[in-house]
Amino acid sequence: MFEKYRGRRALLAAATAATGALAAPSLALAQGGYPSRPITIIVPSPAGGGTDFSARLISEPLGRALGTSVVVENRPGGNDVVGLNAVLQARPDGHTLLMGYCGTMTGRAALGSLGQIDTLRDFVPIGQVSDTPQLFVTHPTVPVSTMREFVAYARQRPGQLTYASAGNGSMHHLSVELLKIRTGIDLLHVPYRGTGETIRDLVAGRVQFYLNSPPPLVPLVRDGRLRPLAVSSNERHPGLSDIPSAAEEGLPDLNMNVWFALYAPRGTPEDITRLVSAKLNEVLADPGLRQRAFEAGALVTPLPVEAITARMQREIANWTEVVRAAGITA
Repeated sequence: MFEKYRGRRALLAAATAATGALAAPSLALAQGGYPSRPITIIVPSPAGGGTDFSARLISEPLGRALGTSVVVENRPGGNDVVGLNAVLQARPDGHTLLMGYCGTMTGRAALGSLGQIDTLRDFVPIGQVSDTPQLFVTHPTVPVSTMREFVAYARQRPGQLTYASAGNGSMHHLSVELLKIRTGIDLLHVPYRGTGETIRDLVAGRVQFYLNSPPPLVPLVRDGRLRPLAVSSNERHPGLSDIPSAAEEGLPDLNMNVWFALYAPRGTPEDITRLVSAKLNEVLADPGLRQRAFEAGALVTPLPVEAITARMQREIANWTEVVRAAGITA
């Protein structure tokens, strides 16, 4: 299923160039005492999902680059609010960071399910880790093998098929609601507290349809416990070349990519965020790390800080329209 990954060098070079000028002040800062203790990356969801994968992918090499240890701490609960608050309540000194999932940082922000938290105001982007099409899968008992067949099958059974999500406003939820709008199918939403629980019930056949970033799904596709239908992009995933794109299945321009980025809480000194950003881009340039991510189905895609902010603004606006059209409430 997987072929050797080559590419995205131009984007990586651009990101590296954008941070290269920061090396001198960063070195001075590191010599001045940061970091002074271990760094914690908080994952506001249970272990086993794409956010957790992204945090653990970078934790050890980022620690080496910064000269300290980096610990990943899962703090699930409250549609990710528990973990977000844990970051915001920590001292903004660069020792507590957030691995942010686009479904939380833009999807739940659009839904208004984060309480008083404003993701654009309260968090400072450090760097994007990956940007990957989602993978549409079904339980093998559903008698379809392509996305076209699934849409036709669902149209004949309005409201009878279920789809799982990691909670109201998650990327899984909003993406399937967009799919429903685009195709006219009617699926029943079954929300869970996190990816781990979702996938367990999907494999057990308690829900029929799901989409997520590839890393937690690829092992289950490999051993036949889930059936892949398509990836949510106009082009095939380079590591899943035998799975058609959504565009090939008659669904172009879905814009459902899942991406993860590292953030600091507001108030963190800019010299610190610039240093961590530069070190993160060094880590993401490592061929071994990129290959490990690729083999799991994730595409390492650095992005300049300003571009992350612009992407958040754009996606919050887009998902707000989906929330309105689908009548979703927090």
